[in-house]
Amino acid sequence: MEMNQYLSMFIDESRDHLQALNDNLLNLESSPQDISIVQNIFRSAHTLKGMSATMGFEDIASLTHEMENVLDMVRNHKTEMNPFIFDCLFKGTDALESMVDDIIQGGTGKADVSEIVTALKSIVSGDYLKSGSQASAPAQKAGNQAAELDEFQISIIGQSIEAGHQVFHIVVAVRDDCVLKAARAYMVFDLLERNGEVIKSTPSVEEIEQEKFEKSFAVYYISQLDQASLEQQVGNVSEIESVKVTPITAESLTSLQQAGSEAAVAAAPAAPVEAAAAAAPAKAPDQPKKEAAGGAPVANRTIRVDIERLDVLMNLFSELLIDRVRLEQLASEIRRNDLIETVEHMTRVSSDLQNIVMKLRMVPVDTVFNRFPRMVRDVAKSLEKKIDLVITGADTELDRTVVDEIGDPLVHLLRNAVDHGIEMPAVRAAAGKSETGTVWLRAYHSGNHVFIEIEEDGAGINKDRVLKTALKNGVVTQEQAAKLTEEEIHKLIFASGFSTADKISDISGRGVGLDVVKTKITSLGGQVHIDSKLGRGTKFSVQLPLTLSIISAMLIRLKSEKYAIPLSSIVETAAVQKSQIRNVHGNKMVDFRNSVIPLISTAELFEVPDAGEETSGDVQIVVIRKGEKLAAMVVDEFIGQQEIVLKTLGKYLTNLFAVSGATILGDGQVALIIDTNALIK
Repeated sequence: MEMNQYLSMFIDESRDHLQALNDNLLNLESSPQDISIVQNIFRSAHTLKGMSATMGFEDIASLTHEMENVLDMVRNHKTEMNPFIFDCLFKGTDALESMVDDIIQGGTGKADVSEIVTALKSIVSGDYLKSGSQASAPAQKAGNQAAELDEFQISIIGQSIEAGHQVFHIVVAVRDDCVLKAARAYMVFDLLERNGEVIKSTPSVEEIEQEKFEKSFAVYYISQLDQASLEQQVGNVSEIESVKVTPITAESLTSLQQAGSEAAVAAAPAAPVEAAAAAAPAKAPDQPKKEAAGGAPVANRTIRVDIERLDVLMNLFSELLIDRVRLEQLASEIRRNDLIETVEHMTRVSSDLQNIVMKLRMVPVDTVFNRFPRMVRDVAKSLEKKIDLVITGADTELDRTVVDEIGDPLVHLLRNAVDHGIEMPAVRAAAGKSETGTVWLRAYHSGNHVFIEIEEDGAGINKDRVLKTALKNGVVTQEQAAKLTEEEIHKLIFASGFSTADKISDISGRGVGLDVVKTKITSLGGQVHIDSKLGRGTKFSVQLPLTLSIISAMLIRLKSEKYAIPLSSIVETAAVQKSQIRNVHGNKMVDFRNSVIPLISTAELFEVPDAGEETSGDVQIVVIRKGEKLAAMVVDEFIGQQEIVLKTLGKYLTNLFAVSGATILGDGQVALIIDTNALIK
């Protein structure tokens, strides 16, 4: 199928729905009783099914159909969520993502999903309970064991009693000669749900529907009817032998909590939590019902724009910016008031336009962050660790080009935090920590940069071990090691192939891939810093430029040529006397603020004509920074600060040393943009 507009729309919307499935499943895992979340998941699956069927992607449609069936049972209280169902739904979502990725790559979107489909069908039929796949305990026969209420259900009942509602425990027994026990039970549930809310059923509703009970079943029930009316109405259902209704008071609820519910109902079996508690907010107003984020009004205010169109818009605006600077120069030369006023107005309007164009290219880092909760959950589960991921600042905006590139480095850093940073629960407990480790992922703006921090409260980096490994691998010599600061030792883990892991896992060892992380962040004009305390945790701080398209730069002149240096790299500009310049082992150095830093002859470096000529008087320098290292560049003249549009040099001029691109100035001249990172080793 060719990449037509409908396929492009299908891919965009599928990605949105798959992300919604992942996010909502994670939310549901935290709040399994919240039926509103199940409704959101069901809607996403249902929409995805319809879209894929329309486009002819049958495997996606059939898998979403089976997921939909399971979700439909959950939202209609016919079954409740448990670890087995969660795993099946997560596997289904992963399979859907793989199929959509295949379509993006030009494939057919076909895949063998028979195993997942079989598992989902077994949930609908209840067969997974018989085969032992179910992670929770199997249902016991009626009368063998007392039912247990969990904390959430006890809380719902307590709030309902406080709000003045009546709560009962009801035991219903059908007659021995009853032919259709499930049908009679359904009639009882139908009656109950018309007059209140079922908090818990034992056995579960699903098991009762499949007649997996002998004679009696029991429910905890919030009712609008009184005890006598309940006994009468339930007793009037055909083939019901007996109805026992016991009021639950605040006192009896306390005894339930203290006794672990064991004395609550001698005739009721243990069973999984019944999800009908989601309706409790109607009875307990202080529990607001969760609604899906967003909605029609918000959706109607957004449109999808092809990325290429934004790039075209940026290029057209950059041409406008160049003409604006040229007009400003001409107006200053001609000196006509009406022309000057018009150009000044155009400058103000184009500045506003520049801000809007820039904002159009900005996307929240949430587009990268939203895949991390699921990844951390899966990695933690495979390592048998307990981990909370706390994300803040996900609405912080970055240029699309930076966001596209930053995902992989962050994946490496997060995997390292989970695998090597956070200890096993038993180790944490022995150290007096909570068994559950915490990983913080933060993003925030500061000046012309965005900072992304990944911090964990794990074991920290053992600097002695790092130093020992670095010496063993030849990363540093014994003499160098003796002079290293704590931060410099921590930075050794960025050395190529460096790892302190005792054994290589399929996740990562601290250091595996970290050299790749540093290389990628540096290529984006960013930096990464480490702060670690042994036994308390580690923080990686990534500093990134806000945008790569329009940057503030200092224009300089070298003989007859003009160059631009990004302001983000400049520490300061200065004039130094020739007496401050020294020769150290054949290299020029300059005294700068109580230290000696390398002096780079920029004109010679770029082979500018007449570069060898001596200049009289003071030497103009630009002090640049890369991480903690400084250097000074010699320039002939400072032209001034200017907003410049970054242009690539095309596919023919590649791998140029210390040049990151070019810009067109107001007078039509081309100025190369100096990559200062390449000048400092």
